[in-house]
Amino acid sequence: MNASNGPDSADGTAGAAFPDGGTAHGGSAAHGGSTTHGGSTTHGGGTAHGGTASTGGTVFTGGTVIVDPDRDGDAVTSDAIAFRDGRVRALGADALALLDADPTAYARIDLAGGTLAPALGDGHAHPLLGGVEALGPRIREAADLPGILSAVAAWKAEHPDAEWIVGASYDATFAEGGLFDARWLDEVTGDTPTILRAWDYHTAWANSAALAAGGITADTPDPALGRIVRRADGSPLGTLQEAAANDFLADVVPAFALAQRLDAIERATRAYAAQGTTWIQDAWVEPGDLEVYLAAAEQGRLHTRVNLAFRADPARWRAQRAAFAAARERVRGLAHPRLTAETVKFFVDGVVESHTAALLEPYADRPDDRGLPNWSPDALAEAAAAFDADGFQLHLHAIGDAANRHALDALGAARAADPERERHHVIAHVALLDPADVARFAELGVIANFEPYWAQCDAVMRDLTIPHLGHPRDEWQYLIGSIHRSGATVSFGSDWPVTTLDWRPALATAITRHDPADPEAAAWLPEERIDAGAAYAAYTAGIARQALAPDRGTLEVGRVADAVWLSADPLRIAPEAIAGLEVRGTWLAGEATFRG
Repeated sequence: MNASNGPDSADGTAGAAFPDGGTAHGGSAAHGGSTTHGGSTTHGGGTAHGGTASTGGTVFTGGTVIVDPDRDGDAVTSDAIAFRDGRVRALGADALALLDADPTAYARIDLAGGTLAPALGDGHAHPLLGGVEALGPRIREAADLPGILSAVAAWKAEHPDAEWIVGASYDATFAEGGLFDARWLDEVTGDTPTILRAWDYHTAWANSAALAAGGITADTPDPALGRIVRRADGSPLGTLQEAAANDFLADVVPAFALAQRLDAIERATRAYAAQGTTWIQDAWVEPGDLEVYLAAAEQGRLHTRVNLAFRADPARWRAQRAAFAAARERVRGLAHPRLTAETVKFFVDGVVESHTAALLEPYADRPDDRGLPNWSPDALAEAAAAFDADGFQLHLHAIGDAANRHALDALGAARAADPERERHHVIAHVALLDPADVARFAELGVIANFEPYWAQCDAVMRDLTIPHLGHPRDEWQYLIGSIHRSGATVSFGSDWPVTTLDWRPALATAITRHDPADPEAAAWLPEERIDAGAAYAAYTAGIARQALAPDRGTLEVGRVADAVWLSADPLRIAPEAIAGLEVRGTWLAGEATFRG
């Protein structure tokens, strides 16, 4: 095998476009071999055309270079690679020849027995939200309900003059049914309004002072598309779900200052760069967030690329069309290589754990409840068609089996209206999927973005998700292997700060389907496992298609030089060892964004 289908120039014009409906990585997950490049000058092991060597080039030697983790089921590797002018210049013997021909034009980096691999992307995250978590109480670290209250009390003591306490994100399993009482917070917050987001970012816990500030009483009706959880007497308990939580946070809670948010996005992108990530999909962007990102780009404070997805509001999407198009043009006009805004986000439904995910049949423990869809099927199809016609990539949050079916229906209708146009739409999470819908991702050319860390039977799955779904739906969750084998493009993300931004334990989970910290744990739905090459490719080649960047995703000659230096080969070590991989360096278009 050679890399004959890689681009052959390093001048920025190379890179085959993805075919409509095509996969960014193909083949079954049954193979585990690798092919090593030599010094061919005509295919992927050769020297890229389009310019002579210049200062600033880098040659990596002394380890393994993963050129492509999953070429038809096999890994393609080399023993050397050269970067120049932001792209891969040469592989194998040709890379060494460049170094020998003019040592002053290239710096040598000894991999010291480690591995240089394609850099990773995060196909679904909320870096701004994750970054601002550090500004509030450290409740994520709490091991139980008293731990949350202790963290809030400590923060209040350290910030006695704070007008509000705003924090995230707590573990919903610490209270029965994920329902938290305002009076528990009152004990440590007094009359300081306090609101904490749950780990799912679809739920919030408010104290009595915050409820009062928002005017929420027993007489307050539930908002459209949201729920105010109530006590038996009708008074608000303190737990807000979906729009009740998100509207409260947007309309009542004071926003963080611009300077704080700039610090937050820089802190977040630095953390991503330090783990080998070079591209992030911010999957929930509100109008006020745009200025943060523009300022961050202009001030050189983005340490990864970020693509923005503007949230479509079911009640206001028609008016948003012009605003989103104008925002996209502002970003395009800035022409910053690390910021794009090509995507519109739809929250099709909520989450299973709060009974807000949209199901085809009622919840097992609520026989009259099918969830809380944010869009009717017809409205979703109309809005999706409109934003598709405006040239946006669509990114649809879909958890329940009804939400996923309606998302596929909407994308199928948009495609049918203009079948010749190339599209790279995304359905994110794909948490619960009727097996009858598996094949539709490949048929429609839709990217399935999974958060693989969720594909394990942890406390949330055991205590909340499975009891809500019942059998057989408990076995329809995170069908990563099925969708991969169908030929559809799979990309991976974190949904940080919902769960860890660290791709290493998530990669291990995709391979094993169990807690990566417990090698003796039983695999959950083991038939949905994929091998290491396919899993890594979901973070690289799958992400490249999602990022609308066909010249990224592998380290073939002519591709963009996005790479991560790891202490060992993630495709060959035991899955349980992946979480312990050391990241020694990250390069974005040949520029080092992190050195360990």
